[in-house]
Amino acid sequence: MKEITRIDQSDRRSRAVVYGGIAYLAGQVADDKTAAIGIQTRQVLAKIDDMLERAGTDKSRLLTAQIWLRTMDDFSGMNAMWDAWVTPGSTPTRCCGKVELADPEFRVEIIVAAAL
Repeated sequence: MKEITRIDQSDRRSRAVVYGGIAYLAGQVADDKTAAIGIQTRQVLAKIDDMLERAGTDKSRLLTAQIWLRTMDDFSGMNAMWDAWVTPGSTPTRCCGKVELADPEFRVEIIVAAAL
């Protein structure tokens, strides 16, 4: 059996799980939930960078991303940050949708998986 590595685990969740050469990240949200969409997205992407590094990979190895927005009015603002962040030529599959997030002040939550 292959080993499963759990990063930043609690009783409820792990912030990342590494298995079979893939790092699966939990949904990441901003630290400042009162900030505008651009700042929240930048904070989320910084958290993703950190978790990917802890898992032994980076954004150039992204496989897929799910982006949840509080409102589709934030789509362009989020995309401005996303487009500046992703590695050119290494963009993952991606979906984006409007959802009710756990806290109504969060504007964006992003979940990714990356190859090691």
